[in-house]
Amino acid sequence: MINLELPTKLQAGANQARQVATQIFRPVSRKYDLAEHEYPVELDTLKAMMEAMEDAGKAPSGATMGSGGAPRREGVSNGGNMKSLLNIIETCWGDVGLTLSIPRQGLGNSAIAAVANDEQMEKFGRVWASMAITEPDFGSDSAAVSATARLDGDEYVINGTKIFVTSGERADHIVVWATLDKSKGRAAIKSFVVPRDHPGVSVDRLEHKLGIRASDTAQISFTDCRVPKENLLGDPEIRVDKGFAGAMQTFDNTRPLVAGMAVGVARAALEEIRTLLEEAGMEIDYDRPATSQPAAVAKYLELEADWEASYLLTLRAAWMADNKMPNTKEASMCKAKAGRTGSAVTLGAVELAGSYGYSERSFLEKWSRDSKILDIFEGTQQIQQLVIARRILDLSSADLK
Repeated sequence: MINLELPTKLQAGANQARQVATQIFRPVSRKYDLAEHEYPVELDTLKAMMEAMEDAGKAPSGATMGSGGAPRREGVSNGGNMKSLLNIIETCWGDVGLTLSIPRQGLGNSAIAAVANDEQMEKFGRVWASMAITEPDFGSDSAAVSATARLDGDEYVINGTKIFVTSGERADHIVVWATLDKSKGRAAIKSFVVPRDHPGVSVDRLEHKLGIRASDTAQISFTDCRVPKENLLGDPEIRVDKGFAGAMQTFDNTRPLVAGMAVGVARAALEEIRTLLEEAGMEIDYDRPATSQPAAVAKYLELEADWEASYLLTLRAAWMADNKMPNTKEASMCKAKAGRTGSAVTLGAVELAGSYGYSERSFLEKWSRDSKILDIFEGTQQIQQLVIARRILDLSSADLK
């Protein structure tokens, strides 16, 4: 295997995240899987720890676990996205649903960090923001957004319904995607920061899900919801020449993080099944061809190699973001590979463990359920392949659908 040594300043944060995963998340992982929609009170302890570190000046806002609110610097910051990625890998080793519920570390925080200007970062840098994109009439095609935002004086009036909003009930703000003018197509889609308890915002229901049950997933309606025009993230102008680039820049930040979630839970499954194989007397020998070893060991080596490729692709996408290199293709590549690998590894581990893996005596069956969503949200496997193909072939979305 290829081993990459982490810089000291990133290793410290990853070690903290592993402690959170080990001491807070793993012990209550099954509890909140069985008690869906019950608020994990242990997160209050984590929130207090993070705030104490920020107040003491030991960590910038939002830098302990994820990317939300991290201060902006000129040039290469050498580690903001990578720090978030490494921390997420560690916490998802503990529990994916609880990671998605960490205060002030929502996917909306990454959207704010991706496109907000300096004034907006100052205003929204310490909020907890979910992200509302999907609607009842569309899923992965983000260009099909039909929620509207109409400028009325100094305010935008937002109308529409969003579904599958992660942390939609718990987060205190929502990043809402809406169109300024449906006739202008993709270029008119913008994102807005809306307080969850704002007039006109209604949490309609919480979903019951296959996995990530510790995380709340909501349907939210916006009815004549008025927000200051300053709450529009990024450029308010409709620039047809730039198309959908501004809104899609969000995914260049968030897709590597979701890939990191899959990498983290898959690593947990690999570690568990390796322990079980070794306890059964099977030796994993890296100096012999897999074909000359027991079938279970050969399967493990195949899964581990797949995981290694996903891990390295994800590191590269985050590294490119930190170095201000265009990474749309790489973000989709790591998301596609890691999403598929996460499901393959966790289900493969269940299969190797037999009836034990299918029972609730271990976390293997839970991890196989939790990992599935990581191949779906932030763009399905098919959408990622489309993005990759368009970049490689230099074709537009109109040319390749």
